[in-house]
Amino acid sequence: MSAHDPASRPAADRQGYHHGDLRRALLAAAVEAIEESGAAAVSLRDLARRAGVSHAAPAHHFGDKAGLLTAVAVEGFELLADALNATWERTDDVAEVGVAYVRFGLTHRGHFEVMFQPSLCHDDAADLVAARARAAESLYGGADVLTARAGNGDRQIAAWAAWSLVHGFTTLQLGGALALPPDADPDDVARQVVTFLAQ
Repeated sequence: MSAHDPASRPAADRQGYHHGDLRRALLAAAVEAIEESGAAAVSLRDLARRAGVSHAAPAHHFGDKAGLLTAVAVEGFELLADALNATWERTDDVAEVGVAYVRFGLTHRGHFEVMFQPSLCHDDAADLVAARARAAESLYGGADVLTARAGNGDRQIAAWAAWSLVHGFTTLQLGGALALPPDADPDDVARQVVTFLAQ
């Protein structure tokens, strides 16, 4: 078989992946697998199969499963920060930022499952620490609004309270524990919940 024969080249080459494209494809495949079966069921071998690349490709990019899930968490925190910051800029409304948090969790289930489970990741990885801090800063903006509105209070406690509310509401929906009416708009329900306690 000739080296010029497409069948003789690695699968990644056959699919036309560039270095960055392959990493992106592997991350997308990982998120898909997590959404289907949960983070515990993800394996590098299955990831390679999903992406149509050699078994060595995921290990080359991420090292091990924890490295892969760390990359998923980093991407998730970056996406979350982008969503929260865009909402701040568009609305300047703490309640709408809370709604954006819930919307992110419901539409990025794979990321959300991994982001808040430090035991799954290399929790001290520099890129994860930075991405987590960037998302937290957006949440602390809401804490500043709440403490200013109250005229007193602890910024840390306000941040924990706001985060607990939106994170808990998101988690209950993802787990099926909150039985919303079939015609309910999740954004509208989240807005009512956040506004009820932010008054």
